[in-house]
Amino acid sequence: MNYCSSCGAPVSFRIPPGDSLPRHVCSSCGTIHYSNPKIVVGALAEWGDQILLCRRAIEPRLGYWTLPAGFLENGETTGEGAIRETLEEAQARIELDSMYSLINVPHISQVHIIYRARLLDLHFGPGEESLDVRLVDEAEIPWKDIAFRTIGMTLRQYFDDRRRGKFGFFTADVLPPPG
Repeated sequence: MNYCSSCGAPVSFRIPPGDSLPRHVCSSCGTIHYSNPKIVVGALAEWGDQILLCRRAIEPRLGYWTLPAGFLENGETTGEGAIRETLEEAQARIELDSMYSLINVPHISQVHIIYRARLLDLHFGPGEESLDVRLVDEAEIPWKDIAFRTIGMTLRQYFDDRRRGKFGFFTADVLPPPG
């Protein structure tokens, strides 16, 4: 960041008084510009023993499979965001169950939140950000083609919980990939 979004003056990267971390601070009006993690929200939408997967039409990970998910928008709750993302990416209407997973990805400043959900009907299809949308059972999961580690972790935990007959709340931290 080079200029203040409040007044347009140059900013400097320094620790403001009363803080402990460096921030972009306006040299003119004193506005502190915080940079905080992004929240990704999505849904693990169920229909019987199957779940809804989307094949990505955009980078990152174009062509790989994921749950319908994306960045939380200002002014919406995490649940509203999960419902919106599922409608946008899979044209699917869902009813949310409980929050299922929360995975911290600090090396890219993100937090991923996935809800369990129930598909309301079988009217779904690819949205603008999806090449394909499918209902799959566990044996059909394209494990080698899952777009993101957080989604793979969530799916593995989900199927383990389903086999046990008890769903909990899954949390994890993802470390940067080696190398």
